[in-house]
Amino acid sequence: MLNAQDRAIVKSTVPLLESGGEALTTYFYKMMLEEYPEVRPLFNQAHQASGDQPRALANGVLMYARHIDELEQLGDLVAKIINKHVALQILPEHYPIVGSCLIRAIAEVLGRDIATDEVLQAWTHAYQQLADILIGAEGAIYNEKAEAVGGWRGAREFKLVKRVDESAEITSFYLQPADDGPILGFTAGQYIGLQLFIGGEEMRRNYSLSAVAGGNQYRISVKREPNGVVSNYLHDQLQIGDSLQLFTPSGEFTLTESQKPLVLISGGVGITPTLAMLETALETSRPVHFIHCARNGAVHAFRDWVDGLAGSHPQLKHFYCYAEDDGVSPAADAVGLLDQQQLEQWLPEDRDLDAYFLGPKGFMAVVKRQLKAAGVPEKQSRYEFFGPASVLE
Repeated sequence: MLNAQDRAIVKSTVPLLESGGEALTTYFYKMMLEEYPEVRPLFNQAHQASGDQPRALANGVLMYARHIDELEQLGDLVAKIINKHVALQILPEHYPIVGSCLIRAIAEVLGRDIATDEVLQAWTHAYQQLADILIGAEGAIYNEKAEAVGGWRGAREFKLVKRVDESAEITSFYLQPADDGPILGFTAGQYIGLQLFIGGEEMRRNYSLSAVAGGNQYRISVKREPNGVVSNYLHDQLQIGDSLQLFTPSGEFTLTESQKPLVLISGGVGITPTLAMLETALETSRPVHFIHCARNGAVHAFRDWVDGLAGSHPQLKHFYCYAEDDGVSPAADAVGLLDQQQLEQWLPEDRDLDAYFLGPKGFMAVVKRQLKAAGVPEKQSRYEFFGPASVLE
């Protein structure tokens, strides 16, 4: 536990973090990734280039400093971090590297007039407190998953046994353990960690599991990103029989057990985790409204599959919105961007519902505002980022 003096000093740095936190974390990442190449695989370089990763860390550091007296106020943030770390296999030996670089960044960016010995000592203690919390929680999860039926620790070899083109941009990959042993079950909405070696360089990525657990296969459905090193490798080079390493499923963005109407809203490849959620929900009599937005019909994945489910499950209502009509694909229920009026028409009349939504950040920001305006309780409106966590405004 931090002493009162350390907590007071950390809280006193909040204004500095509010104004300069992103500059600090950008400097931190540059230094750490240059000096410690062994941690590079843990970070998506596209998120570094876009600034998403530094912004996410800056927000996390700021939130931690603000609530250093009451860590319970961090809410879901700690759970999100823990699950992301587990999916990427962050280990105790990684924490000293991050800690030393963070303290150096504070000293070098803020300057020693501000980052005095007392400030650096307080932040060293604060970081160690957080590291101990995360290491303990992550270790417990690693142990639990290793001891579960079908579970494992670290990386496990899987082979590609099937691939299916779902749209012009999205391909599904079916992965089966090389040892033909059982696999760990998971909860709809969770994701899997992949470890790949491309051009001699190790890379790690998380991908949503797009089908419920069954048999001894996992399915991920991946969008080809224009400059995505891993997504293009999977689309262009991964062939039946090829191997890659998987980490155990993880993630806290899962369905809450409830009888309330369920609304699943997705944009683009954000559809992938909602597919397993849809399958799970249809095992009950719970009403489900499935809303998917795509650029056009050519890039709309899994339409036939969802249509088929609607034909055999009367509690499922489904709606599609295309930004443009390509003149070739089957018609959507609406053309243009999803607006307030259209969304409200597609929601259940009873707004005491559970809503889950995923997609590009801008899309999610709009949907969050629309759900609130439609009368959906904010605590029952849930979302997740595919990349670093951010703030929806």
